[in-house]
Amino acid sequence: MPTIHFRLNGAETEIDADPDTPLLTALRGPLGLTGSHFGCGAGECGACIVIVNDHAINSCDTPLWSIADKDITTIEGLGSEQNPHALQRAFIAEQALQCGYCLSGILMSAAALLKRNSNPTSAEIKAALDRNLCRCGSHNRMVRAILRAAAEMRAP
Repeated sequence: MPTIHFRLNGAETEIDADPDTPLLTALRGPLGLTGSHFGCGAGECGACIVIVNDHAINSCDTPLWSIADKDITTIEGLGSEQNPHALQRAFIAEQALQCGYCLSGILMSAAALLKRNSNPTSAEIKAALDRNLCRCGSHNRMVRAILRAAAEMRAP
């Protein structure tokens, strides 16, 4: 097995694995990070989205060979219970979640958007979340939460 090197949540990481192994499989298996969820397995639902070099990608259909030497951020690297990210605080304040299965992917999509655009419009937020399926009906609250987090992140 070849060794694949990358940075995971800011830490230099390596894994000995088949290069065609999906990133999600490595994250949830040997790397022990279970915040990204398996949904469809075909890159259609967004439950597994992580950030790779500032872009939201579906980890279920991303082979390990494609992330070599790149920066990967998972929901575990976004914030912590002691120091939550502005998005996590805003989602709690706006009550923008219900079952939570899709939430890590939605937060990662939103985080990638806010890295590229610190002042998105509602339409831009909706476009960024278009790949994330959520059946709970919290979409309007999610948009409000992302707008709230963006404002907090822009504040001095």
